Amino acid sequence: MFGQLKDAGSASPIDATIENLSMLRDEGFRRIWMSQLPYEPDLLAIVAVALREVDTIEVASGVVPIQNQHPMQMAQRALTTSLASGGRFTLGLGMTHQAVTEGMWGIPWDRPVRRLNEFLDGLLPLLAGQPADVTGEITTTRGALMVPGAPEPDVYIAALGPQLLKIAGRRTSGTCTWMTGPATLAGHVTPTLRQAAADAGRAESDVRVVAALPISVTDDVDGARKQAAEQFAMYGQLPSYRAMLDREGFAGPEDAAIIGDEDTVRGRIEELESAGVDEFVGAVFDTSPEGRARTRALMREIDG
Repeated sequence: MFGQLKDAGSASPIDATIENLSMLRDEGFRRIWMSQLPYEPDLLAIVAVALREVDTIEVASGVVPIQNQHPMQMAQRALTTSLASGGRFTLGLGMTHQAVTEGMWGIPWDRPVRRLNEFLDGLLPLLAGQPADVTGEITTTRGALMVPGAPEPDVYIAALGPQLLKIAGRRTSGTCTWMTGPATLAGHVTPTLRQAAADAGRAESDVRVVAALPISVTDDVDGARKQAAEQFAMYGQLPSYRAMLDREGFAGPEDAAIIGDEDTVRGRIEELESAGVDEFVGAVFDTSPEGRARTRALMREIDG
């Protein structure tokens, strides 16, 4: 399942996250991927509290941006969250968009490949309990952390372009995608990721493709498509997602959304599995409680 802190509305996002994780755990879901938007409370702090309160279920960040974080600070936060959760936290990282990086933070958006590589040069040793000693052109990381008992979290990269996919395949547990359809996953994402892993001497099973898409099990297909077009409109404008929609031949996010009755949605998810997707993450967007419950029920049935 996919979740957002903004789903809490006017309620405490901590209380809302605990309630949501408890519900999904009781329904049988194993993991929820949660986004971090730049204006929201700190996701990792909330996840640390929530996973301390709710057992069994796992949480992955989908995703935390790297441009406004130093690798040592990110490692501190991730290891602390992993410690609080007993190892049920997965760290999803990404390069946020130019409008955020430059417009809000005043940080250059250039050289993303070097920036990500240098970030991982500092981060990965620290997550593994080792000191980091790397001098980069963009990011330098020197030192060690003391977070005793913290399990090393898996790291995923939100990668869509070939160069970032290659980094993910060589150096991390895999990639997590958004607004990326089955043809692009089968012909671009999966083979690029797995070939990079093979070139680095890694087994195919060492890397995973996680694909997140909006989903609605409904008989009102036209109504759901309208909702998807409105709710996800900005993803039709952001360059990285626009490129994935164009590659797939989709006019907008509503075409990427998985919408239909149970048989239709089941078939679309099976298509993703055939495209090499190891983990499907459904962003349930129906505004009605009945529609959301119907969608979750089918996802549980497929997963079971």
